[in-house]
Amino acid sequence: MFYEPKNGHGLTHDPIKACVVPRPIGWISTISRDDVSNLAPFSFSNLVASSPPMFMFACNGAHPEGDAKDSALNARDTGEFVYNLVTWETRKAMIASSMLVGRAEDEFKLAGLTKAPSVLVKPPRVAEAPISLECKTWKTIELPAAKFDVHNIMVLGEVVGVHITDNAFDDGLVDTVGLRPVARLGYLDYLVVDGVFSIEEGEDND
Repeated sequence: MFYEPKNGHGLTHDPIKACVVPRPIGWISTISRDDVSNLAPFSFSNLVASSPPMFMFACNGAHPEGDAKDSALNARDTGEFVYNLVTWETRKAMIASSMLVGRAEDEFKLAGLTKAPSVLVKPPRVAEAPISLECKTWKTIELPAAKFDVHNIMVLGEVVGVHITDNAFDDGLVDTVGLRPVARLGYLDYLVVDGVFSIEEGEDND
């Protein structure tokens, strides 16, 4: 099939989110100007550069109390956010933190998670996450929005601090399989990384 997104696809569910997979889940923690902590998962997120390391997440939609959702607002207004790795062990807490609640609500408490202090930024880290990236917001970009009353904001931040738990390493390398990260597929489907393979440079891939 071929379709133009602006004209619709004619299917029961939108297939576009199943076309670029898996998408790593950016579990983003921020803090508001009123010192309210916020935590939310984003599947439109990724490390987008390495020197310096830059991280991106895109926040689409509107908050019931008006304006954009908390993560984008906080990252823009305070200039800071933290990425936290979602693993198989924290999958249920991740889902709990995805609920859209009032701005005064603290998703850490709703999800039963522990706040850990960051070193270079104010937003707390998720103590249960084996990896966290402290980020300074570099730029927020208003992307085109399909509806006039919603926001579609891309947040780009420079990674200024990296936390990796000691038991995440195996012979000096991050043990991805051991961490069992969770990623988003299409629809309501997710993926846990529990197997990898390596390809040597120059190896015949056929």
